[in-house]
Amino acid sequence: LLNINVGGKLFQIAYKVLVQYPITRLGKLALYTDPVKKLQLCDDYLVQKNEYFFDRDPSIFHYIFHFYRSGVLWVMDEMCPSNFVEEIEYWGIHLKYSQRCCRILFEEKQDELSEYLKIEKELEAELEPLESGAQFDGKFLGRFRKMVWNLIENPYSSVPAKIIAVMSSFFVLISIVGMTLSTVEEMKNKTGKMWIEQMEMICAIFFTSEYLMRLISSSSFKNFLRAAFNAIDLVAILPFYIQILFENMDDGDMHYHEELHKVENVSKLGKVLKLIKLMRIFRILKLARHSTGLRAFSFTMRQCYQQVCCLLLFIAMGVFTFSALIHSVEHDVPGTDFTSIPYAWWWAAVSLSTVGYGDTVPDTILGRMVAFVCISFGIILNGMPISILYNKFSDYYAKLKAHETSQ
Repeated sequence: LLNINVGGKLFQIAYKVLVQYPITRLGKLALYTDPVKKLQLCDDYLVQKNEYFFDRDPSIFHYIFHFYRSGVLWVMDEMCPSNFVEEIEYWGIHLKYSQRCCRILFEEKQDELSEYLKIEKELEAELEPLESGAQFDGKFLGRFRKMVWNLIENPYSSVPAKIIAVMSSFFVLISIVGMTLSTVEEMKNKTGKMWIEQMEMICAIFFTSEYLMRLISSSSFKNFLRAAFNAIDLVAILPFYIQILFENMDDGDMHYHEELHKVENVSKLGKVLKLIKLMRIFRILKLARHSTGLRAFSFTMRQCYQQVCCLLLFIAMGVFTFSALIHSVEHDVPGTDFTSIPYAWWWAAVSLSTVGYGDTVPDTILGRMVAFVCISFGIILNGMPISILYNKFSDYYAKLKAHETSQ
């Protein structure tokens, strides 16, 4: 018998059993005759007791011990997958010696753990700006830049930082309200336009100052330009200056500007200006900087993009399938709207989403049966991913909130 001491617990295994597995650590220990090679396989050797000592976990070695006795490797659910893999690799035993059912469950648990660690890492990266204050140490104007950075990026650092965070959200809302009021007919008079323009100018000045302060306080300009939130901030202020640039081109030619104003709705420049003005709607994304819920929603969409893409694929398949079916049973009806499959796409999309505008409806009994199946399929399809997305959103939101609270 080979005497093995693992973490203070003694085990005895027959040599003839160990030599059946010559590539394992204990199999090599049983086969080697050179004492130097044997000492290289263990942590210590007790001469008086003739014991080979291993400074390893004795609780997991019970499964290794059972493997040598029975030839089957047990895998228990309560064990940590990473620790168990590390231990069996140390003893030179492959997971293939376990039963297939146990191996499948163990690999699933490994995948779950890997996915969990990956998400935790990405969550930490999501909140990395809150932990980067130490990056200013030893840099030019490091103390001043760190102070500005805390003021802009970390609303929990001081009362002025909280005030600036609230002001940022307030100006975003004011900007959106101003853009909304600019489309109201009663606000298109001279006084209304003047107030809206002044409001837009004040918001643009604040957003520009905020962006410049972030740029100055950034510890790495390269990372600053790559950050998604900073790109949103840039998109929030660019339309204002681009609009000023377009409106002041050829300032000396007043007649040209009068003609341009008359054809603004149909000219290319007028369309560009409208598109630039519409870009101001992206300012609402700035609220995500100080909103844990919006950040958790964005993170959930990024993590569940495969499920979302799969859902969109099913919707597309349903639209094509049911539009073809409804066209085949309705195209002969006089005055029908289902004159072709592309014309039936809108009806299929509306029915699958269970919105049901009622602008296009089937007239025949077969058509109504197809509509019923389409709506039923839409209910089932829309209900499938909701629980998955909601559970993940709740989990990510709780983790982000807990991390912010700890900070």
